[in-house]
Parts: sequence; C-alpha cells; structure tokens
Amino acid sequence: MDADLVSKGVRSMFYMVTPNESLFQNLEDVPPYVQQATPYFMGLMLLELVLGFLKTGRLVGNVGDGITSVSAGIVSRLPGLFMRGMELNAYVYVWNHFRLVELSWDSVWIWWLTFLGVDFCYYWVHRFAHEMNILWAAHQVHHSSEYYNLSTALRQSLTQQFSSWIFYLPMALAVPPNVFAVHIQFNLLYQFWIHTEVITDLGPLEWVLNTPSHHRVHHGRNLYCIDTNYGGALIIWDRLFGTFAPETDKVVYGLVHPINTFEILTIQFLYYKYVWRRFRHYVKLPNKLSVLFKGPSWKPGKPRLGDHAEVPAVTRDELPHNSSWPWTMQLYVVIQFLLVLGVYQDLFATKPMLSQLTILAMTGYILLTLTSIGFLIEQRPTAPVLEMLRCVVMVMMQRYGYLKGLPTSLAVPIEAFVSLSLLYWGLHSFSRIASFKNKAD
Repeated sequence: MDADLVSKGVRSMFYMVTPNESLFQNLEDVPPYVQQATPYFMGLMLLELVLGFLKTGRLVGNVGDGITSVSAGIVSRLPGLFMRGMELNAYVYVWNHFRLVELSWDSVWIWWLTFLGVDFCYYWVHRFAHEMNILWAAHQVHHSSEYYNLSTALRQSLTQQFSSWIFYLPMALAVPPNVFAVHIQFNLLYQFWIHTEVITDLGPLEWVLNTPSHHRVHHGRNLYCIDTNYGGALIIWDRLFGTFAPETDKVVYGLVHPINTFEILTIQFLYYKYVWRRFRHYVKLPNKLSVLFKGPSWKPGKPRLGDHAEVPAVTRDELPHNSSWPWTMQLYVVIQFLLVLGVYQDLFATKPMLSQLTILAMTGYILLTLTSIGFLIEQRPTAPVLEMLRCVVMVMMQRYGYLKGLPTSLAVPIEAFVSLSLLYWGLHSFSRIASFKNKAD
C-alpha cells in the first residue's frame, strides 16, 4: 500500500489533511473517505485495546458490545449501496437550483469557512437530535452502549441520515458540493477518536476542540451530563450557546433507561415503537404533537425538554449490560463477524460492477448475519435455528461465487468451517425441536 495514501488516511481520522490535499474540482473526484477508513477504524480499536490494558489492566469493552457497535455502523452505511447519501443529494439539489453565489472551490479560505460551517451545522443537527423526540428515536442508537470506547463511535443510526440533511441546506446557497462533501466526511471521522477513556486531558486544546473528555460527558447519563456538549470537531459552539459541561464526577454511560439488548434491529427501531405508543396514548392533538417534537422526557405540564430531576439517579456502581456466554461461542461469533465484515467491504468496493438484484441479495445476507450474531450473543432460544438457516444461505452464496470478499487463500478452510457450522447448528436445532416435542407429549 502506498505510504502517502496511508498517511493521508490516518491524518483524515484527525482532521489533519491540508486544504491542498483535499480540494477537488468535481464532486465525483472526492474520495469516499469514510468508506476507506475501515482499516484505520480497526487498527485504532486494536491500539486502544492494547493501551487500555497496559494502562488499567483490564479490557476497555467486551466482545458482544463491540461487535454490536460495529454492526450498527455497518447497517447505517447500507443505504449508500442504493443511493448517494441524503445529505449530499439534498445539498446538490439546492446548489443546482437555488444557490445565491458560487464561492470558489479551490480557495483555502473557503475550505476553512466550510470547516466552520459544517461543524456549526452539525452542532444543531446533534442538539435537535437530543431535544426533539422523533429525531432522538434515531440518535439514541449511538447512545445505547453502556461502554465508552472506539467501537462506540461506530454505533450509528440507520435512520438519522434521513433527517440530518435539512440542517446543512443553508450552506448549499454558496458553498460548492465538492467542498462540502470533503468536510461532511472529515467531521464524522474526527468524532471517531474522541470515543475513548484512554486519553484523559489535552490541556489548552480542551478550550477549542471537542475532546475525549468533553464527549465522555455527552455520553453520560449522570444528571450533569444530560443535554450537553453537542459539538463535532469544536467545542466552541457549546460554550457560546450554553450547553457546555466539563467532566467532573465519574461518568456512567448509556441511556437513562438502558435497553439491555445486543440485537441490531431492535437497537435501531425499538424506540420508534415507544414513541408510537406514547403518541397513541394521548387524545389531544397538542399532546400528540408534543410527543413527537418536544424532548424525550416531556410530559404534560412539564417544560419542553422535560424535568431532568426525574432522570434516574446513578450510583456510579452500575455495571454495563453483559451476556453470559462461553468463550468458544465468542470465538465463533468473532470469526463469523470478520467474515461478514470482509463481504461488506468487498460489496462497497465492487458495487459499480454488480446488478441491483445482487446488491439487494448481499445486503439481505449481511442483515441476516448481523441479526443472527445478535441472537447468538444473547443466547436466545431461537438462535440455533436462525444460525442454521444463515449457514445454509452462506454455503449457497459461497458455492455460487457471491462471497468474493473472503480471502481466496482461505477459501477451502472457510468452506469447511461453514459446512461444519451448518452441521453443528442443524443437529443443535433438531435436538431442541425434539426436546420441545417430547415435553409437549
């Protein structure tokens, strides 16, 4: 791999790519920085594991939570297989039809102006995602982990992208899409490295930048952490608009009402069911609308954002939700997850050469695999049957050449592993079915 390419890839994770390296005349020339970042995500997560263990003598997370977080990241990117991102699509449309001025795409000053503009808009995207219940239904996915490490950064919502685009549209009146497309990616990548407990305090940088310390507060469910520190790359917006809070007490992470699941589709959509139940509960239209457009904690007679005094108190002795499962199953799940990760990467890399039907089938396989993995982590009674069916699908897809993202040198061992997995889960499933039948008799 080219050393300059690796250097730029690493620096893009910290918003350290210079304007001259990231100015492009055409939108089509802008690299897919986020999609190309997967190796750097994995590399930095491994580095965090090592440094965290050396620093504290314990692991910074657990297998189930880490896989669930990365799975959420995978799911959140799948719509990109079928369409360009909503943020970029809407932006290009407004630029083409309604722009007031056309700022220069090759100006360093415009590059820096866009850096500030994107971060300012992200602040409001993020703040509204916390202060408007229907938007929180999407964003709560990112806060559902009770751990705080680099894998948490990848726990992204499938649906948030369908509303966040609105907040960036004012920029499309003047800033070219090819400049915007660079910064919307860099802003997201920057926020990866701040999801860690390994880094404590960054001194004077804490006044300007969003740092691990500031973002730890944002992920906390302590009373002092609620609705604070919304910045993306910069913390100055929180200081300006009164939403800043420094890190003081030990932060307890996660939702104020933990959802206690590792199943990926439940994490993505559970809160929408809750919003719907609350919406139906109220009879009066103003209350119904308030359920959607006021804060998650709102109740009749309470302020717009609800009463934070009603937030469940934390003792700082809370333990994150965990699943009790044997190490052999953990190893099996890790192997299957790495295999599907390879398929996911290859699918994006070869997308232009594939038919829509093939892409749809591969997307379905990825979702089936991630769902089955969640069932296995939780040791659900139906997990063996689902995993058996998934193995059948995997064997068929591998046999007909659809799983091209797997290493060719390991094709035979992988096929043997999958075949043995199918045999194991088949026997396990039939054993359970026979057991249930005997009990019924």
